[in-house]
Amino acid sequence: MDLHIIISSIALIVFLVTPKGAYGASFTFVNRCDYTVWPGILANSGSPGLDSTGFELPKDSSRSFQAPTGWSGRFWGRTGCKFDGSGSGNCLTGDCGSGQVECKGLGAAPPVTLAEFTLGTGGQDFYDVSLVDGYNMPMIVEGSGGSGLCSSTGCTTDLNRQCPSELRVGDGDACKSACEAFGSPEYCCSGAYSTPATCKPSVYSEMFKAACPRSYSYAYDDATSTFTCTGADYTVTFCPSSPSQKSIPVTETPPITSLASQGSGSEPGLTYSDNGSYGYSGSGYSSSSYTYSGLDSSTEAGGSGEAMLTDGSWLAGLAMGESATTSDPCILQYALMALLTAACLLAS
Repeated sequence: MDLHIIISSIALIVFLVTPKGAYGASFTFVNRCDYTVWPGILANSGSPGLDSTGFELPKDSSRSFQAPTGWSGRFWGRTGCKFDGSGSGNCLTGDCGSGQVECKGLGAAPPVTLAEFTLGTGGQDFYDVSLVDGYNMPMIVEGSGGSGLCSSTGCTTDLNRQCPSELRVGDGDACKSACEAFGSPEYCCSGAYSTPATCKPSVYSEMFKAACPRSYSYAYDDATSTFTCTGADYTVTFCPSSPSQKSIPVTETPPITSLASQGSGSEPGLTYSDNGSYGYSGSGYSSSSYTYSGLDSSTEAGGSGEAMLTDGSWLAGLAMGESATTSDPCILQYALMALLTAACLLAS
């Protein structure tokens, strides 16, 4: 057989057997809002930058970027932005402080709705939509072309309309987290409240959870908030017109004037007491302090799209940039590439 035919055949096999996930994923941003959104992008330490760190996204438009395997970082939407002809300016919500359209390695000022990703860790992508830093706009994340559960997640409810007065920003432009509003350790899961056993949901985080059941509502809200998929591309939609067919239907709850002085009682979908205690037994990560202890291959969570850590806590927050990432070991790909190299040497 002609050597060039052999080389071409090997190259074709390499292409066919290489999993799509080995090349990372594409992210497509879609704006369904009736106003312009300025998405921000922040790659975690050690992850390469994408083609942009911030850009203008007019209504009914989209833009895509390619990210490599192992990439981790976060996306968010900035609103109420005013930039001059040179690209200098700022935003009303989600501003990154760069004074420009590009965020240039700077993160979002809370309150802001965050989408967090880690690609290809342990053979899977991990993603979530977090309200731990508050909320500024509706957002959903959907995967396509991947294997696994690949559930969509996010928040389609307009929380600005039902934000308690003590959390409200401006004229309802955004809704703060209780941590940002009050700064107390029990709301921030810090100090004596820095473990899953001591930091429990508050009436405020439960309000967020009731409205957006698949989003992170507080630092240890892992069990229903982190999702996995393998070899997918992802779409981040701002102001989605309706929940995806994959999404759990969201029940709208009425606006809440104030929760600070209500004491014991209940709201639709939640109950609370004076001290904010719920008898909650979930475990997970803190958005400000996360420890990765490695995957336990025997603890894949069936039926929910989440995976667990060896210490029993739910795997979440990998996109916070404090965990080691590992790429898929494409052994067959490497072997075939070696054969291709050897064939080329023989041909010469």
